[in-house]
Amino acid sequence: MMNFINTLKDIWKIEELKEKLLLTLGLIAVYRFMAAVPLPGIDPTQLTALKDSTSDGLLGLLNAFTGGAFARASVMALGIMPYISASIVVQLMGIAVPYLQKLQKDGESGRKKITQITRWLTIAITLFQAPTYIGVIQNQMGLPAEAFLVTGATFWVSSIILLSAGTIFAMWLGERITDKGVGNGISLLITVGIIANFPAAFIQELVSKQTAGAGGIMMILIELIVWFVVILLTVLLVTAVRKVAVQYARRTAVTNIKDVDGARQYIPLKLNAAGVMPIIFAQAIMFLPIALGQKYPALNSLTDINGLWYNVIFALLIIVFSYFYTAITIPTNKMAEDLKRSNGFVPGYKPGEETANFLDSVLSKITLPGSIFLAALSILPAIIVKFGVTQNWAMFYGGTSLIIMVGVAIDTIQQINSYLLNSRYDGLMKTGNSNRKSLK
Repeated sequence: MMNFINTLKDIWKIEELKEKLLLTLGLIAVYRFMAAVPLPGIDPTQLTALKDSTSDGLLGLLNAFTGGAFARASVMALGIMPYISASIVVQLMGIAVPYLQKLQKDGESGRKKITQITRWLTIAITLFQAPTYIGVIQNQMGLPAEAFLVTGATFWVSSIILLSAGTIFAMWLGERITDKGVGNGISLLITVGIIANFPAAFIQELVSKQTAGAGGIMMILIELIVWFVVILLTVLLVTAVRKVAVQYARRTAVTNIKDVDGARQYIPLKLNAAGVMPIIFAQAIMFLPIALGQKYPALNSLTDINGLWYNVIFALLIIVFSYFYTAITIPTNKMAEDLKRSNGFVPGYKPGEETANFLDSVLSKITLPGSIFLAALSILPAIIVKFGVTQNWAMFYGGTSLIIMVGVAIDTIQQINSYLLNSRYDGLMKTGNSNRKSLK
């Protein structure tokens, strides 16, 4: 505990880090405030039916990602999800579109152009999703006529503009956090939205366990212990790596004119190199039954996120997308060429193609258990529900929510630690310089 307090003191002493943290917290607070602002023309006291409709199922998951803004008919109802969709589309197009492939190789200038393309695509997706959202809450959520204070073209046009502006504003907040704050802004906004549902979900579970025969406080303690174990397993999945030993050629040190043994280093290949992206890909596909359910009633069975077939298909998609995303994001050929140019090699394998094949083989072997573990965590909430846990609380036992929270927390902590290490290193360098001056 004392170490934690001392770390907080160290953070507060570093002016730059303190400013970044305060800016990050301030922008997150703005995002949460905007998520509570309802669309003009909607009576927020008449949204009970909308909240009931989004209490579970796929719509409940979408509502969790927006921090409850979806169920509040907020100007941030679409949240940052259109930007995530646009990012996924651009990444997939980068495989087949030569222009995007060229931009990916152009360094910082190419990255800026890709970001600009993603922004424009986000606007296009938002302009499609905004009228869909308005149509759904008007016709399919059972809202009373009194909930809509304004109707007709005025309501539609104003709502589409505000929903689009809300998403663009959320995108801007996320980018500002990434550039000027601490952590990945987009991921932080999603994480904050998920965490915002935590208190209500826990209280709901606590109340449900107070009924006769539900287990009471003892059952809550057991659930918390299981939850803690699941978090530990998720941390292991996020941080686990397979270290591939790399040897660098012997070289002659000029200072004392003698041979120096080549340094041995490692290439860290992550067990879950694709991160949370396979879940997001799979989840995007599993949202299709909602859109097609009216036309094809047979697909309605796939809208139950606790159903058998939903989870079987969901798990298989995660495993497939884990291999797919790992293959397009981990360039083993480039890694092998970079090693060859720097006089490095994997012991027992020739530089170049043989090394690339070895790295690809290792990556394929570790991706299998990693993807199965990821799929198991993703469907764990559906299993937990069968043991009497409420749906909202079960979402924190795995799936996209928990993996995103753990991944973002680890990434943010690593960034803060790097600031602390750099500050101490700078302090040592300054001390060394002052000592040299005193010696002179």
